[in-house]
Amino acid sequence: MESEFQAIREELYARILAARPKEAGAIVSEQLERHGAQAVLARVLGPVLASIGERWSHDRISLAVAYVAGRVAEDAIEAIMAGAGADGEAIAGTGRIADPAKVAVIGNAEDDYHGLGRRMVAAFLRVAGWNVVDLGYDVLPADFVDAALAGGARVIGVSAMMLTNAENIRRVREEIERRNLSGRLKLAVGGAVFVMRPELVAEVGGDGTSATAMEAPALFERLAAEAAEVEAEAGGGGGGPGGGAA
Repeated sequence: MESEFQAIREELYARILAARPKEAGAIVSEQLERHGAQAVLARVLGPVLASIGERWSHDRISLAVAYVAGRVAEDAIEAIMAGAGADGEAIAGTGRIADPAKVAVIGNAEDDYHGLGRRMVAAFLRVAGWNVVDLGYDVLPADFVDAALAGGARVIGVSAMMLTNAENIRRVREEIERRNLSGRLKLAVGGAVFVMRPELVAEVGGDGTSATAMEAPALFERLAAEAAEVEAEAGGGGGGPGGGAA
């Protein structure tokens, strides 16, 4: 079975590098029907996207290839979630429940325009049942916090590829503290620079990071639980930091 998945990974990887989204998408769709969402995410799509992301972080692939990779991931997640009903039914093949209370705000740090990692994280969060507010590229610190307060999110995720952009995340931390939301609003950080320099997470004020997009849901779950505990100890409600000082 593993040799079969290896062959599928190689075929999908080749189609993405050739910037052929329809062919890559067809491979993923076929495998979803044959093996189900969990197997495809863990043994095909996840490893391929991780390899693409690694090459992207070292400027070894083109913008077109990065776009195709993100598109394939998003299309696959949409296909998986097509079976999720509005009443919170299990997402087909995942065993996950779409939870309207799980809200995450994500975006690229100020002056950062490398969106592949962010889009991959958004895709895996959605399949894990998260409602994702994706603010896109070059997001100002106040916009992150405003969106979290508006949506009742307990976690903000900020992506940065380069060191200079990662340093802008400090301003997000400062904005959280300025609004007296420390502890109740957690800051997840990610991007190639944090893989190469793990100590940078604490330096920019992050509460945690994940090495891959596949690991992001577990990180967000942990941070959201920690934020909920802080809020409960402070006597806050159960719907996120939206009722806090702004």
